[in-house]
Amino acid sequence: MNTTLIVFVALYLVGTLALGVWAGTRIKNTSDFAIAGRSLPLIMVITTTFATWFGAETVMGIPAKFIQGGLGAVVEDPFGAGMCLVLVGLFFATKLYRLNLLTIGDFFRERYGRGVEVFCSCAIILSYLGWVAAQITALGLVFSVLTNGAMSVEMGMIVGTLAVLIYVVVGGFLAVAWTDFIQMIVLVLGLSTIAIFSANLAGGADKVLAVAEQQDLWRFLPEPGFTEVAMFIGAAITMMLGSIPQQDVFQRVMSAKDEKTARRGAVIGGVSYILFAFVPMFIVASAVVVMGQQAMDIAREDYQKLLPTFVLSQMPLLMQILFFGALLSAIKSTSSATLLAPSTSFVENILKNLRPGMKDREQLLAMRWTIVVFAALVLAYAIAMRGTPIYELVSGAYQVTLVGAFVPLVLGLYWKRASTQGAIASLALGIGTWVLFMPQLTSWGDHFPGQLAGLIAALVGMVLGSLAPQYLKNRHEHSRHLNESGSIGSH
Repeated sequence: MNTTLIVFVALYLVGTLALGVWAGTRIKNTSDFAIAGRSLPLIMVITTTFATWFGAETVMGIPAKFIQGGLGAVVEDPFGAGMCLVLVGLFFATKLYRLNLLTIGDFFRERYGRGVEVFCSCAIILSYLGWVAAQITALGLVFSVLTNGAMSVEMGMIVGTLAVLIYVVVGGFLAVAWTDFIQMIVLVLGLSTIAIFSANLAGGADKVLAVAEQQDLWRFLPEPGFTEVAMFIGAAITMMLGSIPQQDVFQRVMSAKDEKTARRGAVIGGVSYILFAFVPMFIVASAVVVMGQQAMDIAREDYQKLLPTFVLSQMPLLMQILFFGALLSAIKSTSSATLLAPSTSFVENILKNLRPGMKDREQLLAMRWTIVVFAALVLAYAIAMRGTPIYELVSGAYQVTLVGAFVPLVLGLYWKRASTQGAIASLALGIGTWVLFMPQLTSWGDHFPGQLAGLIAALVGMVLGSLAPQYLKNRHEHSRHLNESGSIGSH
């Protein structure tokens, strides 16, 4: 156990806590707490959107998946996830910013009514369980590795949850934005330095790239078969489209000081995420060159430990401090955002429907208590799901919103004829079809991705549900007009 390394990590955790508590002194109302009072400049919108995506799976999951299956194995994340932010900036940021709403659930209420608002908000909140659990799992793993097993993974999860929970409860989104800003500086500098050091250990970047070429890791497109292509598309759209109707993405759009900042911040944040996600991939490729078969064995047995093991076994103390500072920055930035988002949605879109007339101070208190309760639920879920790979926990989280909330959001913004009946039909068909494709019920998911089937069904439901009532109404009026004309003619 390296005491010096642990001391530096502890000081870093205390520093971010202090920053969060300071931010809490500036919270005056729910708008400050949920969306930083719509005041963030471009640089902070970029860092907070980038930070939301750059989490445990980016540092510990994506690189090992890349080593196992090449670029095609990581189409979902970082490519799909980064493109989500680009699409949000190009097609959603301006429209949503002008609506001046507190949550994405507010849009569903204004467009389709309270029933759709509650249902979509529930789907969004549930989707965060897997995502936050992935970050909590990673925190537990990091603390266990840091202490050489002296701290169990479960105890590490508890300590990590408390470290994030305190500054989120006290400082809300303002604390998240400020800590994201600092943490992303640490992350970018730390991982960039380690990438350079890793290349030197491997004998040069050209040797690392040559190994990647030899193992065909740059292969991106799937084999030209129906099932293979369908699975590839299903993986690509899971985070690319499923993340768009998420509260944490919406919060970043709404926290900007103006709509131009919201739009540019999302696009730049998305492109930056895709490009910088190659850095941990390069570091792990370097690990394969340096460690040889040992690295491949770790990648097969427990790929989440590959990068930490490489750093601890092959690098000096300074590099270890930089790595764990960067890794904790990535995990904490994502977990703080994903703790705050569902709690805000619950109070604004569910609790306020149960308790109408809540004062702003009561809403603020309710948001803080909801974060505590949600953190406890996520911690229990993460411990129960221990053993599930981080990458799978994250990717599974977005399928709910992809098949449920995405179509009502897009067509609600861009199709005037989208109706409440259409939204209800979209939700029912999308989620129902997705459930039918689950492996516990049928084997259909082996041949066609359930999330893609659910998305197609949701689109059909919205179109038919919106047009059919209008068509039937027109036919009824036409028949009545003919009947009236006939009765007049008979007289």
